[in-house]
Amino acid sequence: MNKEILENYIKAVVSAPIDDITLLSKDFEYVEIVKNDFTLKEGEKSEYAYFLEEGFLRTYVKNIHGDEVTTNIYSAPHFINDFLSFFRQAPTKENFQAITNCRMWRINYADAQSSYNRLDEFRILGRNLLVLSHSSLGNRMISMVADSAEIRYTKLLKHHPNLIQNVPLKIIASYLGITDTSLSRIRKEISRK
Repeated sequence: MNKEILENYIKAVVSAPIDDITLLSKDFEYVEIVKNDFTLKEGEKSEYAYFLEEGFLRTYVKNIHGDEVTTNIYSAPHFINDFLSFFRQAPTKENFQAITNCRMWRINYADAQSSYNRLDEFRILGRNLLVLSHSSLGNRMISMVADSAEIRYTKLLKHHPNLIQNVPLKIIASYLGITDTSLSRIRKEISRK
């Protein structure tokens, strides 16, 4: 448990004086999530916003055939939240599952709302996190349409090499929008180059 990781992340996103960073992080509580447990399941309302200090977590939905399709993979340090569910207090459509044991910090909805109303820096943090999330989602959508599976995998290797060592290949294949067999073929082809 190291709140300094959370505070450094906030500082990088907000660029506020250190006293304000401590004030921004004071309402976060430490939690541990065991591998395969959920922070949020489809149909539930998001009561907490999470910061991943250590570990790996994924989000997924079930397709019309009942298969799990990974929509995102998170590695520390990272804020993890279903913004619509959290801020609208509406049911989520995704499942948030720990891939490994995770160390996390969380803030509940009431404390987050109180901080938004009291602290300009908290509003800046929320806005910047939303922009980062939207940008990431937009880049992912474009990549799924414009890039081949091999290019998507190569980008993942380049930008997130730690995922390859810590996340099951089945989850990575699902995230890339391909089958396990296709991912194995791509990995063999890349290793030959």
